[in-house]
Amino acid sequence: MRRITSRTLRGPTLRIVLLVMLLLTGCSGSDKQDVAPTSAKVAPTQVAATVAPTKPPPPTEQPLQPTEQTSPAGPQSSGTIVIGLDDAVLSLDPADYSHRQTETVIRNLFDGLVTRTTEGQVVLEIAESYQWVDDLTLEFVIRQGITFHNGEDLTADDVQFTFERIIAENGIDYPEPHASPRKGLAGPLESVEAVDTYTAHFHFSSPWPVALQMFVHQHILPHDYFEEVGNEGFVQSPIGSGPFKFVSGDLNEQIVLESFDDYYGGAPDLPPASVAAIDQLIFKVIPDAEERVEALQAGEVDIIQSVPTYLIPVLDADANVMVRTAPGTRPFWMEMNVNQPPFDDERVRQAMNYAIDADLIVGAFLGGRGTVIPGPLSPFNQFADHSLEPYGYDPSRAVELLVEAGYRARDISFVIDCKEANVQYAKAVAAQLTELGMDVTVQGWDYGELKPLLLGGERAAYVGGWGDSAFDPVGHFEAKWHSRVVDSSYGRGNFSTYSNASVDELIKAGEVELDPEQRHQIYDEAQQIVYQQAPAVFLFLPDVAEASTVRVQGWIPSPDGRLNMHDVWLSQP
Repeated sequence: MRRITSRTLRGPTLRIVLLVMLLLTGCSGSDKQDVAPTSAKVAPTQVAATVAPTKPPPPTEQPLQPTEQTSPAGPQSSGTIVIGLDDAVLSLDPADYSHRQTETVIRNLFDGLVTRTTEGQVVLEIAESYQWVDDLTLEFVIRQGITFHNGEDLTADDVQFTFERIIAENGIDYPEPHASPRKGLAGPLESVEAVDTYTAHFHFSSPWPVALQMFVHQHILPHDYFEEVGNEGFVQSPIGSGPFKFVSGDLNEQIVLESFDDYYGGAPDLPPASVAAIDQLIFKVIPDAEERVEALQAGEVDIIQSVPTYLIPVLDADANVMVRTAPGTRPFWMEMNVNQPPFDDERVRQAMNYAIDADLIVGAFLGGRGTVIPGPLSPFNQFADHSLEPYGYDPSRAVELLVEAGYRARDISFVIDCKEANVQYAKAVAAQLTELGMDVTVQGWDYGELKPLLLGGERAAYVGGWGDSAFDPVGHFEAKWHSRVVDSSYGRGNFSTYSNASVDELIKAGEVELDPEQRHQIYDEAQQIVYQQAPAVFLFLPDVAEASTVRVQGWIPSPDGRLNMHDVWLSQP
């Protein structure tokens, strides 16, 4: 994996540039250069359909609607759609990734017991029904007649194999034995039992109130085929039961899929329940935002992810392109290594929060398409503590705290690391700290190379986000704010190396508490501790912004940023 070259701030302070941007309705190419990244590389009764809805955050602009220019003839089963991904795919193994772009591809190859609508509602997919047998046993009845891409029937045995591989100590054996990154999304699951051909019982060590929400992120693979070809063979030629089947691909370049003619139709609550409406689906990796936009305008791709705010006016002016937004589910922070000076002092970390004008970043960089976050959870999370308020921009208070900690601003020098796609956010943060007198630079990385360095405590600061698509602390809070426990879900995204025994206890208590009011109290206490100790600068929650050509029909961006292409088609040119 290669490292992206470092980017050091140049020219006038970004704060001044941002203030000018707020007065402009559009930006010329020259105006953008100071602010844009440069081109680089649970009910006990049985139900049959909808389950445990999850309420999404409200949209920040207009309500999401299907595209207006629909084909009079409806979906056409022909054509190819090319999607411009903003990052490389990590794996085609449904158990071996923790990465949204990878899940976008996985979701089109594989189906799960349940899935989620673009409105955030959890609905049954492979499962025909479910019921809680007791507080520790969840039963799924599998829909009959579902086949994998190789023609084999999907049964409870495949469900058992899929989940037991995820929860095993070293369930993944390629390229070397390691625990599944999806293990944290299985909670206290101890075992899965295939009761009969189409019935599976999930046995938990403790109550887990968010099982259905979290199982959205687990996808079923064929037991017999996997055993036949092995882990390495499977990732090279994956077989699923989703609407598209694998043809060819390079994880760093593109993945080619084609429609699966024997697809069972998917979730009944997501009509039309039928085979995919297009013949071929291609995911093309284009990390640079400007290159993605150019590819869309040139007709080289049909849909692109992660449209930066400064490029939205460019696309809005193109009659052949449509920009769509959705409420986001990925809060952003600047995490600080609490075991490295100067960030080993709580006062310094609090000072950093006061030194950053997050409202300015949301207004200028996001064009108002986002929300300043007041703490360690998204404000739209169902268990967010709404008594917390953002630190707010107060550079005088920041200086006072630094002096109390024995520092002057000019004494502080560090590098902010980030993924290439987040360089513009990191620059905005760095510019404000530079204005205060610190020496701060930005370095973009390949995430696969950077992540182990962050988890190992080898870096100083990181600007990035972490998904909260279940709108519940489980799957999110324990990843970011629990002490790191190697080969477990706890602290798997803890890039600040933060550790607090009380917070750890509260996180585990909240995971198993069935009473919503008690859960709220537990998570409120945990959030207040993290807020006070400030292992991160709490920044913002950006909306999802994506774009397509006007020929793309039936497509709506999802708040979780994943693209489900089963029901999308192209109108006639």
